Amino acid sequence: VRIVESGGGVVQAGGSLRLSCATSGFTFGDYTIGWFRQAPGKEREAVSCLSNRDGIRYYADSVKGRFTTSSDNAKNTVYLQTNSLKSEDTGVYYCYSRILRREYWGQGTQVTVSS
Repeated sequence: VRIVESGGGVVQAGGSLRLSCATSGFTFGDYTIGWFRQAPGKEREAVSCLSNRDGIRYYADSVKGRFTTSSDNAKNTVYLQTNSLKSEDTGVYYCYSRILRREYWGQGTQVTVSS
């Protein structure tokens, strides 16, 4: 199983970024992919998740209406479109999945929002 995030960067408040989570090594359509983030000095928190099996999505209250998760089954990739970014969205964004009782994390991609 391999999970690789990309798309992070530095953006001004109010801007947008599209994060990508490329996966391989498992049946993409059978599992849920989650996005988490960790700000400096804070615990890792869930941001959103997408069930590829039934399309159900979850969003943390702090990002509802601003972030959207989607998937491209042909590319085994999940996206996180982040809009109207705020300084409090700064952090390392990680992709996660639990496959056959094992947890898998990517290496993370840094998002920095400047005010």
